[in-house]
Amino acid sequence: MTVPVRAGNRNVALIDLLDRVLAGGVVVSGEITLSIADVDLVHVSLRTLITSITALQQPHG
Repeated sequence: MTVPVRAGNRNVALIDLLDRVLAGGVVVSGEITLSIADVDLVHVSLRTLITSITALQQPHG
């Protein structure tokens, strides 16, 4: 099953998009702050790297 995704002026299959992301890698980051009455109680910073093992094993440079 191929799900088309719009990329600029052309359609890209979801599997092709996933292949490009895993080949190069992508970093997803975010922050969550829980507060009551403008007093910060909990602050969580999240950062994750999504890539393939072969992309990590390739020598750079």
